[in-house]
Amino acid sequence: MEHVVQEQIRTRGLQALLRELGPVDTARFLQQFESGKGDYSQDRHEWLDGLNLNQVVQSVEEARPGKVAGNE
Repeated sequence: MEHVVQEQIRTRGLQALLRELGPVDTARFLQQFESGKGDYSQDRHEWLDGLNLNQVVQSVEEARPGKVAGNE
């Protein structure tokens, strides 16, 4: 029975958001609360362990928007 109550609360909440914010801002609001998957700490260690600071800085600089190769 609790599932039905939770579903009713979810439905009423979405209706209130849609009424007050409209569909676009409701979607933007809900995106703030989307839970991720995985273990960020573990993933970060896999990405960064073994890299030195210069390698990390170089990677960030290469990923920056507007960076043109050979234009330093």
